[in-house]
Amino acid sequence: MATLPRVPLVISIRSSKCRLVAESSTHFSYLTLSSSSSSHSRNRKSLSLSAAMADSSSSSSTVLVTGAGGRTGQIVYKKLKESSLYVARGLVRTQESKESIGGADDLYVGDIRDESSIVPAVQGIDALIILTSAVPKMKAGFDPTKGGRPEFFFDEGAYPEQVDWIGQKNQIDAAKAAGVKQIVLVGSMGGTDLNHPLNKLGNGNILIWKRKAEQYLADSGVPYTIIRAGGLLDKEGGVRELLVGKDDELLKTETKSVPRADVAEVCIQALQFEESKNKAFDLASKAEGVGTPTKDFKAFFSQITTQF
Repeated sequence: MATLPRVPLVISIRSSKCRLVAESSTHFSYLTLSSSSSSHSRNRKSLSLSAAMADSSSSSSTVLVTGAGGRTGQIVYKKLKESSLYVARGLVRTQESKESIGGADDLYVGDIRDESSIVPAVQGIDALIILTSAVPKMKAGFDPTKGGRPEFFFDEGAYPEQVDWIGQKNQIDAAKAAGVKQIVLVGSMGGTDLNHPLNKLGNGNILIWKRKAEQYLADSGVPYTIIRAGGLLDKEGGVRELLVGKDDELLKTETKSVPRADVAEVCIQALQFEESKNKAFDLASKAEGVGTPTKDFKAFFSQITTQF
């Protein structure tokens, strides 16, 4: 008996009948249809399975996290890979960093200071999570037993202006050119104070350059979420009540830190709710055991009113 050719399927369930449409996309499952009436029941079950598989594949968003080799970036990358909602990608600076977090094919090596080197990583993505940052280093010879304060420096070519401004601008430009639907940018509280101690580290003015990149993103026309995290804690996530603020108000309170794992979770949750888009906010948490752990992120983002 003749058998119809194998075709990919898109299935519309608007009535008791299914409408079959051939597509070229590789996201869809394939099914061989038989003209035999005795196989009708089997085919109907296969159609249901194919529809479920097609829907699952086509609904997954591809998300790139840059700075995936950093302590917070690694958490975001891992969470993305563990989720069925996303196809994860990561961007790291060196091959060594790539190997240190598994060396998977979805990890790209690139230099954010060179926009052309990160283009392959952003092609075809739906969302971008930016977790790159300049990192100050302590000068050798500091002895805490002698009092005084340590001195810091940045490696040549890795100053905040080059990493937190030019590097983040390059990421925003590349993602916009690739048609990305949302960018989540993680910054730091303290940007309203030009004399903040972090700006003095290595004379890098790191918060000033971070703030400049945040403004560039807000003006880019791409839907954005800007998260200005407080002091980062290497503590368990998901067990604290998270707090939002604006204009560094939280820095004047006792609740001005937040676990890295919670920052990572907020990044990913921001991709799921319209209420997170085109908003900027400070993020901190209550102490563990105080308050109610944050679970309703739709309500969490809905309370935010500030766009910058």
